[in-house]
Amino acid sequence: MWQTIRTWFDPQEMRSVGRTPDYRFSLANERTFLAWLRTGLALVAGGLAAAQFLPPLPVAHLREAIAVALLVLGGTVAVRAVDHWARTERAIRLGEELPVSRFPAVLSLAVGLGSLLLVAAVLAQAFGHR
Repeated sequence: MWQTIRTWFDPQEMRSVGRTPDYRFSLANERTFLAWLRTGLALVAGGLAAAQFLPPLPVAHLREAIAVALLVLGGTVAVRAVDHWARTERAIRLGEELPVSRFPAVLSLAVGLGSLLLVAAVLAQAFGHR
């Protein structure tokens, strides 16, 4: 694990693996990394916004649970982004198949499930005030 994390911070380590690829592939990998990083930042911003601006919800501490879930998910996405970037860059340099991941599917399901829970909370609040 520590060796993996070390490779994230050591460009010379990455350059010592395999052959220098066509720069377009490395740049595409970097763009994908940046897209995942933007997603992580958006989730963190959503978590902070939920903590600061959501009104109290009908379920006790639901607002805080939403905020914490978004913050943790945003941090997870950011860490996953750098790990996937490094593994993909290594595979490109070695001429291997690109790494596959279930993370996009898991993230999609988590966001979808979270959205459904929020819809339920909003409807409960709307019908509870009548």
